[in-house]
Amino acid sequence: MIERRVITYPHAPLAGLEHPAFEAKGAKDGPHLALIGGIHGCEYSSIAAVTRVMTELDPNELAGTITAVPVVSMQSFQRRSPFVVPEDGKNLNRSFPGSYDGTYTDVLARSIFDTLIAPADVVLDLHGGDMVEALEPFAIYEESEVEERARGMAVAMGLPYVVRERRREDGLAGMTSSAAAAAGIPAVIAEAGGCGQLEDGAVRMLAAGVRNVLRYLEMLPGEPAPPHPQLRSVGSFVWLYAKTGGWWDAAAPAGIEVREGDVLGRVRNLWGDELEEVRAPAAGVVLFVTSSPAVAEGGILLGLGAELGTDV
Repeated sequence: MIERRVITYPHAPLAGLEHPAFEAKGAKDGPHLALIGGIHGCEYSSIAAVTRVMTELDPNELAGTITAVPVVSMQSFQRRSPFVVPEDGKNLNRSFPGSYDGTYTDVLARSIFDTLIAPADVVLDLHGGDMVEALEPFAIYEESEVEERARGMAVAMGLPYVVRERRREDGLAGMTSSAAAAAGIPAVIAEAGGCGQLEDGAVRMLAAGVRNVLRYLEMLPGEPAPPHPQLRSVGSFVWLYAKTGGWWDAAAPAGIEVREGDVLGRVRNLWGDELEEVRAPAAGVVLFVTSSPAVAEGGILLGLGAELGTDV
């Protein structure tokens, strides 16, 4: 049985916002999977993938339970706000597990964590390139006591790159996957699609990956498909930021592998003068790149997946 329901959060200031959700209960016992999208409201391919998986799912084949919410940050979706929640300008995926004593985004993160993540046995959080973000498909899992199962889920997504996010001071704190891992719940963030576009290829890629994870978890019948044929592991994720605001001339597209010292782009002023040359601090692959020429001081330019290997 697949029930369509609406999730609301009673905590101010979230009262009144409705989040359409699916609750699928299988014919057999099995794990409880939380499948979420719309952490960032303009990553449309990932949102569509959640809906596609659930509308095509046969609950008679399912073992266990799936709670699926295509959009968990409804205000971001409704206001077409890339990267941040418009109410307070915070990035929801840097705010988990959140707090009921914080601002709007902190309360939203805590509500999502308590309502969807904490009750689950495993978590899949689907993402993609936001409005001004070109992206190479990849999956992230967190270094933790439950990382073996999370790594298996990440590989089963069938994407070309798998990032193991280490616990460190300059790491990507506050993500769904890190908050879940800290609570002992295996979780994966999977990304495909870009530039705020609804791409059917990306929707199909993510939906197929979710189904394969369900087979890996023995929630659907059949053997899981093998890993991506060119699967590479990413040992560290390096984010590069603009030292000055201006016009960003990206020289390295998403998906290209670069050597240490290669030019990744330049920041210029509007007279065309070069203000900053951006070079690769290490060899790796460009996993995402800002596709908009307009960048602010301290603005993100690209994400480099370094320490590439085949030992996923």
